Amino acid sequence: MAWAHAHGIEHLLNDPGKPTRNAYIESFNGKFRDECLNEHWFETLAQARDEITAWRRTYNEQRPHSGIGRIPPAAFAAQHLLQKVT
Repeated sequence: MAWAHAHGIEHLLNDPGKPTRNAYIESFNGKFRDECLNEHWFETLAQARDEITAWRRTYNEQRPHSGIGRIPPAAFAAQHLLQKVT
């Protein structure tokens, strides 16, 4: 919280017991925990960084997401950029 405050970032919290107010991030957090954090026993910070980076790359570059037409976010972003150019 101190870092956010020092950088002029306002930290907003949902009301306790109201996860539906930010369902997108709650869904992401659940997937991250189930698919990455619960699957590995991190013995070093470097190992944690490597495993999390690999999971993030798969999540963003390979894994299809139902909310954006069953394609990975990286492909969706590339399509969006092409549409803006043309």
